[in-house]
Amino acid sequence: MEKIVFLDRNAIRIALREPNFAHEWREYPHTAADQILERLQGATIAITNRVPITGATLDAIPTLRFVAVSATGYDHVDVAACRARGVAVCNVQEWAVSIPEHVFALILALSRQLPAYRQAVREGAWGRSATYGLLMEPLPHALFGGVLGLIGYGALARNVEAIGRAFGMRVLIAERKGAEHVREGRVSFDDVLKNSNVISVLCPLNDETRGMIGAPELALIRPDSILINCARGGIVDEAALAAALAAGQLGGAGVDVLTQEPPVNGNPLLELNLPNLIVTPHIAWASWESLETMAEQLIGNLEAYVAGEARNLVN
Repeated sequence: MEKIVFLDRNAIRIALREPNFAHEWREYPHTAADQILERLQGATIAITNRVPITGATLDAIPTLRFVAVSATGYDHVDVAACRARGVAVCNVQEWAVSIPEHVFALILALSRQLPAYRQAVREGAWGRSATYGLLMEPLPHALFGGVLGLIGYGALARNVEAIGRAFGMRVLIAERKGAEHVREGRVSFDDVLKNSNVISVLCPLNDETRGMIGAPELALIRPDSILINCARGGIVDEAALAAALAAGQLGGAGVDVLTQEPPVNGNPLLELNLPNLIVTPHIAWASWESLETMAEQLIGNLEAYVAGEARNLVN
């Protein structure tokens, strides 16, 4: 009988169906670092959304054979340590149908300068206008005819691409940073930064992408362009982004992720009060439709593994 432990059940606030194999199920709303080993004792399958699984954890829990991540990002799991010990790791993929919508919600809000206009109306500026409307400088740019740059080109980015094309945008797909050769259909990383009106970051966080966009890269972006990060905190250097925004070097930024979540120690972006910066609390994925898709895929991953047909393996 499989012994399944879900370490942070509250990450999925939706009902889960029972797996179709013999099992014992234990779940905890949240699990602190000093509770992990106690709760995983005897477990053969661990489910984690953001609770870390390290090599030391694996050494202490020799019964563990499978780690199911209830998210797409798995940077909190030591995949190399799992591989070395014969522990399979899988994630859920292409489930967060609302992320492309959130990306474009941020793009539209920033490109149409909605935070600035909302504040101006609240302060009575429209009532004092000499004409029927209220126009502030600089005038916003339309998305139609603009260039959308994509950093990362998985399923979610392809959906962002489709929305961008529906708005009449031309799309540039970035090659890997520092690549010697540019694949057909792609554009060099630096040229995407230089030539895009809107840049969307939707790639995994790993050793290759950590700190990928810092001060030198931000300096390449046009001063009226918008940067959107709905991928992972740590891909964009938040201190450098805050400095660029404060200096007026960017048209705007929309961020749904931070390096430390929750930001209990603060963050340079949270110290800014700018109309061209929107920070949302890692909720781009949040919709009933996304959660229903993810919940079914998660249980399906468990069933596939137990049946000897493991899927969505990342190691």
